[in-house]
Amino acid sequence: MSSPVGVAGEAAPLAAVRGPNWDSRFTVLILFLPPALLLFTLFVVLPIGEAAWYSGFNWNGFGRPTHWIGFGNYRFVLETRAFWLALRNNALIIAVSLAIQLPLALTLALMLADRFRGAVALRMLFFMPYILAEIATGLIFSFVYDGDYGLVASIWRTFGADPPHLLASTDTAMLAVLIVIVWKYFGFHMMLFIAALQSLDKTLVEAARIDGATRTQALRHVVIPLLYPTIRLSVFFAVVGSLQLFDLVMPLTRGGPADSSNTIVSFLYNNGISRMRVGYGSAIGVILFVICVTFAFTYKRWFMRDE
Repeated sequence: MSSPVGVAGEAAPLAAVRGPNWDSRFTVLILFLPPALLLFTLFVVLPIGEAAWYSGFNWNGFGRPTHWIGFGNYRFVLETRAFWLALRNNALIIAVSLAIQLPLALTLALMLADRFRGAVALRMLFFMPYILAEIATGLIFSFVYDGDYGLVASIWRTFGADPPHLLASTDTAMLAVLIVIVWKYFGFHMMLFIAALQSLDKTLVEAARIDGATRTQALRHVVIPLLYPTIRLSVFFAVVGSLQLFDLVMPLTRGGPADSSNTIVSFLYNNGISRMRVGYGSAIGVILFVICVTFAFTYKRWFMRDE
């Protein structure tokens, strides 16, 4: 006699799950999932597979690839000094982004998160560089850095010194690019931090102040810990963006002089596309893809597992 009751008791939750809500969700999946999967396959999966296939050929992009060399392109890439220099530059961009750009953005966000007269105007002023297109930014700063007629040259002449040609020197080209990167992107991270600060529970800070905490102590022990999810997200954006940096480098230096300011993507463009070495360029692209995916999954696994 207990068996039918048990069966009915087990069937009831299943029926509750497979109710109208389940049917509506299933309908939504049927309508929207296939187009999304089709687009993802056409524009992500297939190009990745195609690049991996072409990386095994010594091919200039014309006709059908026939000269199979296996992992030869990867060996050529890893034996090229310019590739390791580009990888070092990407690591330098990441270091500057994490050590200078994000702290600057967080400091300004803490100053501008509260409502006061002129706060909105200041936020927009700092956010405007991010809105500006990368190519336009690069062209503007190429004139700013011009050693003959640029703003930097004018400042140098004011002090009676010979103006430097920052973009033409292997010692200063990468430094000039790093300055533009910090100026261009810190506003984006600042707005992320401001949005997170404005969504915090103010009563927690007020409780800490009532308990005797100073403003600095409340900031260190209450506000900053509550911002950890946003900080982790901002770090992720900064690292992935640094690995994929390309648009700013090309109008400024095109990776020169002597490959001193190349990033991995500009190195791929200069050696794979400009020189029509499609197999070689595909190998560089696959290496960059592996680096990005490895970082993304590792960072998600260890730092954003609960978000």
